[in-house]
Amino acid sequence: MTDMTVDTGPVQGESRSLWATAMLRLRRNKAAMASIFVLIVLALAGIFGPMLAPHSYSKVYPEFVKVKPSLESYPQEEQVIPAAESALRRARVDLGAIDVEDGKVRIEVSSDSRDIDPRISRYLDRSSVFSDAEITIDPADPKKGVIEASVQQLYFLMGTDANGRDLFSRILISLRISLMIGALATAVALTIGVIYGATAGFVGGRVDNVMMRFVDVMYSLPFVFFVILLVVFFGRNLVLMFLAVGAVEWLDMARITRGQTLSLRRREFVQAAEALGVSGRAIVRRHIIPNTAGTVIIYMTLLIPKVILLESFLSFLGLGVQEPLTSLGVLISEGAKNMRNAPFMLFYPAATMTILLFALNFLGDGLRDALDPKDR
Repeated sequence: MTDMTVDTGPVQGESRSLWATAMLRLRRNKAAMASIFVLIVLALAGIFGPMLAPHSYSKVYPEFVKVKPSLESYPQEEQVIPAAESALRRARVDLGAIDVEDGKVRIEVSSDSRDIDPRISRYLDRSSVFSDAEITIDPADPKKGVIEASVQQLYFLMGTDANGRDLFSRILISLRISLMIGALATAVALTIGVIYGATAGFVGGRVDNVMMRFVDVMYSLPFVFFVILLVVFFGRNLVLMFLAVGAVEWLDMARITRGQTLSLRRREFVQAAEALGVSGRAIVRRHIIPNTAGTVIIYMTLLIPKVILLESFLSFLGLGVQEPLTSLGVLISEGAKNMRNAPFMLFYPAATMTILLFALNFLGDGLRDALDPKDR
C-alpha cells in the first residue's frame, strides 16, 4: 500500500480584514501619515508644553507689553536704564550714574532731605527686569548709596500679548484647551448621535418618525441662543462648553447613523440574527454600531475641527474660555484687536489653528479613501 499525496498547489495568502486593508491604504497616503505626525506633535505640545515652557501662561511682565518676537533675550541693552529709572521712580531718591555691564546694573542714588532707606532695593526686585538687588549705603554720608542688581534674561520667542504675557506659553495652553474641548465634545456628540441614530433606524416605524422629528426641532433652535441660555443658568466653564457643543453636534451624527442603519437592517447577517432570536438591543450593539464604525471614524475627524471652530467662535464672542485660561479662539480674537501695531499676536495663533485644521482635514480625507468600499 503506497501513500498518495495530493498537490494542492501554492498556499494562498491569508485574506486581510477590512481594517487591515484600510490601514495598509492609509499608510500609503503620505498626506494622511504626515497629518498624523503633526497631530501627535501638537497633542504632545498641548499636554506637556505648558509644563516645560520657560514662562507660565498667566505670568504678567508689565515691562514687556507687546514686545516683538526675538531669539535674543529681553531686556535689550537700551531698555535696561529706562527700566531702572521706572522702577525707582517712587523711591523718592535722586538717581546718579547708571552703569550696565556683564548682566549687572549699578545705580548711584542720593537724597537731599533724609537718609537712604535700605528697603528701596525692593522696588527693583518687584520689577520683572531685575533680581537680587542689594544696596550699599555710604557710611560717611547716609544720604548716598549704590544699588547693584542682576539683569534677568527673558526670552519671548513669539513675543508677548497686550498684558505682557508670553505668547508662546499661551499658545501651548490654548492647544491643550482647544484639543480637549474638540475631543471631548466630539466624543459626547458621537456617543449620543450613534446610539440615537442606530436605535431610530433599527426600530423604524412611528418610533423612528417621532425620534427624527425631535431632531428636526433641535435643528430649529439657534445654537448661539442655546449657549447663551446655558451661560445664564450655569455660568461659564469648560464643562459647559462640552455640553453646549456636544448637545448640538450629535444631530448630524444621528442622521448619518440612521441612514447607515436603514441600509444595514436589510442585510443578511441582521436577518439571520433576528431569525436566531437575538434581541434588538443586542443586534444594534453587536452588528449595527460596529458596521457603522468606518463612517463614524471619518465623521469624527471632520467633526473635531468643526467643534474647535465653534469653540473659537464662542470665545471670540466672549462666551467661551475665560481668563487666565485661553484657547486659540481667544488668542485670535485678541490678535485681531492688535493686528495693526502687533501683527504677530494674530499671526502665530492663526497659523497654529490653520496647521491643526489642515492636519485634521487631511486625516479625514485619508480615512475616507482608506475605508471606501468601492476601493476594496
